[in-house]
Amino acid sequence: MLPEQLPSVKAADCLETCEVSNVVVVQPSPAARAAGAKPVWAGSILDVDAVHGVADWVDAGGPDLAAPPPAIADLIVATPGRK
Repeated sequence: MLPEQLPSVKAADCLETCEVSNVVVVQPSPAARAAGAKPVWAGSILDVDAVHGVADWVDAGGPDLAAPPPAIADLIVATPGRK
């Protein structure tokens, strides 16, 4: 993957999901976002399989372009404010 194709990673102190640890937000690709895809939140990313699941999903295109891999499918959490 070329550097300009790599997704950005942003650190945050709080994602307003205090009841769930190790939350990541998987952003859709720009094309998917333009077509209406929304970010997807996953929590309890606590082991190597889950970390690799997130990376594999991003590599496959992310939300709306690829289904979340089995390693994280059950770790999807509600977006704060959209429960």
